Amino acid sequence: VPLGRRDSTTASLAEANADLPGPTLNLDQLIRAFDKKQLTPRDLTALSGAHTIGFSQCQFFRGHIYNDTNIDPAFAALRRQTCAAAAPAGDSNLAPFDAQTQLVFDNAYYRNLVAQRGLLHSDQELFNGASQDALVRQYGSNPALFAADFVAAMIKMG
Repeated sequence: VPLGRRDSTTASLAEANADLPGPTLNLDQLIRAFDKKQLTPRDLTALSGAHTIGFSQCQFFRGHIYNDTNIDPAFAALRRQTCAAAAPAGDSNLAPFDAQTQLVFDNAYYRNLVAQRGLLHSDQELFNGASQDALVRQYGSNPALFAADFVAAMIKMG
């Protein structure tokens, strides 16, 4: 991104949270949310790759690790070790989006999705037998393509 993202002159946590897609959205809902921002499904899939770094709180992935079937059983068991089934126990406990290279901005996020190791329900929706599967596979095997599309989508966001 040429000079980074523009900062706001005012900040609102409530507006920011209302504007971000939720962790329980399905693929159609994600596509619609991004479309409202004039972003394509390709942009959605590329920008979601930002989840190759960072962490999420248990409260945001609990439903995925206990209720979804499109998750690697060993991965679910690992995440359950620090995220109790019943809220609010462990709500603020953290887990990395990408446990293998959590401090490296790379394309491991996409390889994790193919292996059904997406931390959030909304992450795994990108690779769940639908329209973005092929692109997720491409990004997982081609880091240069992911990087180029990520940069293009960031620039497009402004």
